[in-house]
Amino acid sequence: MNHFSYFSLDPGHDRQHAPESRPAEPGQWPKLEAALAEVNRDLTATLPGQGPLILMATPSWQPLPPNGTDRDQIYVAMPDGRWHGNPVNVCDLDEGDPPEPDDTPTVLTVVAEAAQTTITELLWQVWPVCREHKIGMHPRPAGTAEDWYEGETDAAGPPVWWCRGSRGGDCHDVSLVGDLAATARPCIESGS
Repeated sequence: MNHFSYFSLDPGHDRQHAPESRPAEPGQWPKLEAALAEVNRDLTATLPGQGPLILMATPSWQPLPPNGTDRDQIYVAMPDGRWHGNPVNVCDLDEGDPPEPDDTPTVLTVVAEAAQTTITELLWQVWPVCREHKIGMHPRPAGTAEDWYEGETDAAGPPVWWCRGSRGGDCHDVSLVGDLAATARPCIESGS
């Protein structure tokens, strides 16, 4: 696991075991599960033989709030339960945030980013790779320009695997996230 197995309360106190991680219960995180199914299609298409990624739940060490809402942190993990990176359900339940991101493009982007981090860090390889330029791709809204930045409000396209291209400024959308297997030619240019 990529979490600390021990944490201390403060100086001079004995260490305590952190809560055990476990596979997320099927049906508990429907939006995250649907997004992970799409990302797993891309994984199967580009890394044959690699088992599908799973969602892992790590219970919070903090007590449940008065409303009793579970504070599990959900991670995109390898089939054996190892992960790297941030949870995909980052929220502040005290502030009224939903336990899962709300909109489908955001969920798909967050899960794709988490999958990419887990695979890159644990398998020590770039994933996914643009067939034309032989460099790693990243999830972005479709049709974004090279100078797009996360949080930009005018990018409303569905999430795609985006390639920076070569130094000639030939950045391009390769495929919708979940559709890498359907790319018949090495890359699909934006707007083509």
